[in-house]
Amino acid sequence: MGYIMLLSDMLYSSIRYNIAFIDYFDFKFFNLNKDQRSEYMGAGSQYEFQLKMNPKKYRRVLSNKIEFLKKFSDVSGRKWATKEMLQTDDQLASILLNNHAGKIVLKNANGQAGRQVEIFDTLNVTKPELVKRMEEKKYTLAEEYVMQHDQLKLLSPSGLNTVRIVTQFYNNEIIILAARLRITVNSQTDNLSTGNIAAHIDLATGRIAGPGIYVDTTKPDVYKHPVTGVELIGFQLPYWEECKALVTKAAMRVSENRSIGWDVAITNDGPVLIEGNHNWHYFIWQAPEKRGYKKSVLKYLS
Repeated sequence: MGYIMLLSDMLYSSIRYNIAFIDYFDFKFFNLNKDQRSEYMGAGSQYEFQLKMNPKKYRRVLSNKIEFLKKFSDVSGRKWATKEMLQTDDQLASILLNNHAGKIVLKNANGQAGRQVEIFDTLNVTKPELVKRMEEKKYTLAEEYVMQHDQLKLLSPSGLNTVRIVTQFYNNEIIILAARLRITVNSQTDNLSTGNIAAHIDLATGRIAGPGIYVDTTKPDVYKHPVTGVELIGFQLPYWEECKALVTKAAMRVSENRSIGWDVAITNDGPVLIEGNHNWHYFIWQAPEKRGYKKSVLKYLS
């Protein structure tokens, strides 16, 4: 396909299928026929869907990490504090600074996609030093670092590997639409934008059911972890039934937001909630399976 034809096809596809230009390449529209293209949810369709599913007036409990931790304190599995709480509560500051992991996670409460997040070593750090660090970097939240399950450490020990599970509230019940394991590659955080990979999880078994993919779709599929060499396909997530039960319970608690992408960490004692996303991303949902799910999602608009 020549340059002019490619540009023309991009413009046509953006209008016809409600996608962004980046979607055209991420989903390789240049290799798809019209029926295959119509299956993919792009940026435009996602925005319209999530705006209806998750009205702006209800989103704060998901978009603000402090409000989220207040709402789900019983299933978050970690201590946390705002900068103001640290300044006034010496006992809480001591608990965070002397936690068993030896590190905490500093965040901006309104940050998105892993931005404004720092893994901070707490060895020999004092409360004034911690508060100063938060002030300098404009962090508003400090959380105890979650220690992941031993099996996930074997897969990738560099950072916390979380499961993104998408739930849909429909006809007064919770439907689990998809699950993806986000796997760190020499990174302390598992966001795809920092060079990590995602793999499709079979909902029935909790096993990885396909190769991992990068957000850079020019890179080849990943069948073994690039660092540890662990085989991805067939890898069993521990506590899988408990993971599904956790997000189902959480989704019912905030059912005014009908479509949520939950980030779940799995510890040796079971799963815990890291955060919920009203704007879960369509790429990680579709790309690992190399197929679109637009029609199966838009049916919930009725």
